[in-house]
Amino acid sequence: QVQLVESGGGSAQAGGSLKLSCKASGYIFSSCGMEWYRQPPGKERELVSSISANGETTTYADSVQGRFTISQDHARNTVNLQMNSLKTEDTAVYYCATQVGCLYRNGGDYQRATRKYWGQGTQVTVSS
Repeated sequence: QVQLVESGGGSAQAGGSLKLSCKASGYIFSSCGMEWYRQPPGKERELVSSISANGETTTYADSVQGRFTISQDHARNTVNLQMNSLKTEDTAVYYCATQVGCLYRNGGDYQRATRKYWGQGTQVTVSS
């Protein structure tokens, strides 16, 4: 089954850095793009960054543009989020997710997923 496992969260001082990783399994990693979301305390979940299946296209929320970098490692089926120049407002639970349309094995056939898959989330806390 499709599984996403985040790691790398923790605490940092404002101005510091953290790197999040998301290990994917259970589907063809190169068949769909990946996204990072975050949910600050008491707020809605928001899209932080995305990367296309071939890695050629990346997007960033205005609030993290120039500070965060998304990347993927096809050899390790991993997508990373390098977070630099952290601010207290970056404090949130961070989730990785697949985009819709990942190819996964179902019995003897491959099928396209019609939904996103989500990791369990990892806490990032930035203090001043």
